Amino acid sequence: MREKLKNLIGNMVYGIVDRPLGSCHPKHIDMVYEVNYGFIPEMMARDGEYQDAYFLGSDIPLIDFQGVVIAIIHRLNDIEDKLVVAPIGKDYSKEEIEAQVHFQEKYFKHIIIK
Repeated sequence: MREKLKNLIGNMVYGIVDRPLGSCHPKHIDMVYEVNYGFIPEMMARDGEYQDAYFLGSDIPLIDFQGVVIAIIHRLNDIEDKLVVAPIGKDYSKEEIEAQVHFQEKYFKHIIIK
């Protein structure tokens, strides 16, 4: 599965934001989303749900998003991997991605694949 996701780097995707910037996690209300977060409706993940994605590059809450997959967050202690999507022409270093997704990824051992 990781190789399949890795092949998405550089490709355009469309996603639905179900946890907009500034919203609280539905089960852990003390966790606030510092970026827009959602899923890619045409793609199923290993957990049987739609593929999750962080949508970077916006400072306002979004409903949906179109952009380029710039990285994969591969969780080493969880079944789910996450896509990292950015606007066309925008890129972020591994360190910049880590800083933006730390609010949630700090709970998982992971690596960022670019």
